[in-house]
Amino acid sequence: MKLRADQSGNRGLPMPLWLQGGLEAAQAAIISALLVLLPVLWVWATGGFGPTGPDFMARLAGQAWLLIHGVPLSVHLYAGNAASQDLGGPLTLLPWGLALIPFALSWRAGKRLARASYSDQLWQAALGALLVYGAFSFATAFVCGTVDVRINLVQAALIPLLPVFLGLVLGARRESRSWSRLIGVEAVDWISRTSQHSRWAGSYLWTVVRAGFLAAMAALSLAALMLAVTLVAHWADVVSVYEGLGGGIPGGAGLTLAQLGYLPHLVVYSLAWLSGAGITLGVGSTAGALGTAVGPVPAVPVLAALPTGPLPFGFVALAVPVVAGVLAGWWFLREGENHFDEWLSIRVKARWFTMPASTLVLAAAVGVVTGAVAMVLAWMTSGSLGLGRLSHLGAPPLQTALYVACEVAVGVVIGHSVAPWLEREQLSGYDDAPSRRMSESFSASKSAD
Repeated sequence: MKLRADQSGNRGLPMPLWLQGGLEAAQAAIISALLVLLPVLWVWATGGFGPTGPDFMARLAGQAWLLIHGVPLSVHLYAGNAASQDLGGPLTLLPWGLALIPFALSWRAGKRLARASYSDQLWQAALGALLVYGAFSFATAFVCGTVDVRINLVQAALIPLLPVFLGLVLGARRESRSWSRLIGVEAVDWISRTSQHSRWAGSYLWTVVRAGFLAAMAALSLAALMLAVTLVAHWADVVSVYEGLGGGIPGGAGLTLAQLGYLPHLVVYSLAWLSGAGITLGVGSTAGALGTAVGPVPAVPVLAALPTGPLPFGFVALAVPVVAGVLAGWWFLREGENHFDEWLSIRVKARWFTMPASTLVLAAAVGVVTGAVAMVLAWMTSGSLGLGRLSHLGAPPLQTALYVACEVAVGVVIGHSVAPWLEREQLSGYDDAPSRRMSESFSASKSAD
């Protein structure tokens, strides 16, 4: 981008990178604010918020803008005029689905900034972008805070920078097509200077991490599929809740948009339900494949699809994370990076011991990685709506991690054990190939020394 370009052909002075980053961030902030303002304006114009003025509508849009960036709000509702009877609380159940809006805009800005700068100059554009976006968030929180909805100004200035920074980095990575180009460090040269043992250990650990991530994504995909099937099966109940609310087209559209914002939560809740860890839908209400005790739930259409009553075959749902583990174990075998098994085969010649031992270690490692991912997702999608019984919603992080890790580990053992029979192109000497390949590498290393 240039500060000036006239008809004479002079290209003008180049725009400073920090200024270009600030302009890109301002553009992303304004576009995201408009995308939030338009639905709120539509509902307000049709009388959806009752007899309220434009100032109420503008503050509500600003509060919603901060909420989709991950900023928690503090809601205060008083019974009558008694300030001591505060019925509200913190609103920390954040609509992560709508956080894709600032993330996508920041991803676009990151690509544009990467094209305008060298790898050792990108920090200037990123710093300018973060400063401008933080200032915009701080100003929004300062203007939109009220007695009923209180906003921490420090959190409002810093938390929105997380999705923005992530979008900038991934967008710049997409444009540069390489992490080494992005940060100016050649990872291949650095790895080549390490020892062979370190490279084997690093390859094994990195493959384990990828297998765990694959298992987590497979489990979430299967949970999303089960959620879609359940919604289709209970579609009549969902429509009945919409009709009972009587919000008309604007109200129904706004409610649907809010539910889409919480779609990632529903997928994570489905995984916790399928794993047997269960979910909490308010104080005193729990639901899971192994047991359900649900009290009154809010009139949210998507909750009408929640399975209730006795579930005699609910334990079958526990097979979903196991299937994800089977896929991860199969994928790990195809990668051919089981260097721990190769190392153990050299130390211990009894293959009947080394193969089960390495498989169990692999299953435990992949299960830990998958459980960690599930715990983080459960923590991010749990929170409070700040109203009465709805002060506790979501999946218990530690319990979800434990259930998912154990079930995925069982699947990894199955998948890694049966994968040689599933792979038709495997050679007949599969079991001896790892140790023979590593022995040859050790012999070559000793000869070189």
